[in-house]
Amino acid sequence: MGHDDLPTLELAFPGPERDRGVAAILSGDKTALTGLLEIYEHAGEALPRAGQVFAVLDSAGNTAVTIELLQVRVVPMKDIDDDFARAEGRGYADAAQWRTAHEEFFRGQGISAFLGHTPAINSDTLVVAQRFRVTPSPIPNPAQSQSS
Repeated sequence: MGHDDLPTLELAFPGPERDRGVAAILSGDKTALTGLLEIYEHAGEALPRAGQVFAVLDSAGNTAVTIELLQVRVVPMKDIDDDFARAEGRGYADAAQWRTAHEEFFRGQGISAFLGHTPAINSDTLVVAQRFRVTPSPIPNPAQSQSS
């Protein structure tokens, strides 16, 4: 299976935030990510599940890295602990810093525009908490390769 056969995952929005997230995955600092459940519901997307493999896109839309989900949980924001917050690889010292940053992001202009409203965010807001590992790049299909 090649990168083109994998579902894609995009962190945040294209630009500095996505680039920092991709860099944190590549450095090994980021092994967790969080999505707002309401976004999945609004988009009509199935929730990810453990074992799925994704091509993580950079800001240019190119595959930067391939990851495999190890754990997917739907939990209220208040259930995110310090360990998970640090695994997000964004330099959060604890869950309180994680929550402040995620509340700001989830209430931001990009999410509000996508949903058509600014979501209500509180300690009971459901998030999709995911842990992952970087996987080796898929082996290209020889039938798709071109010789030089």
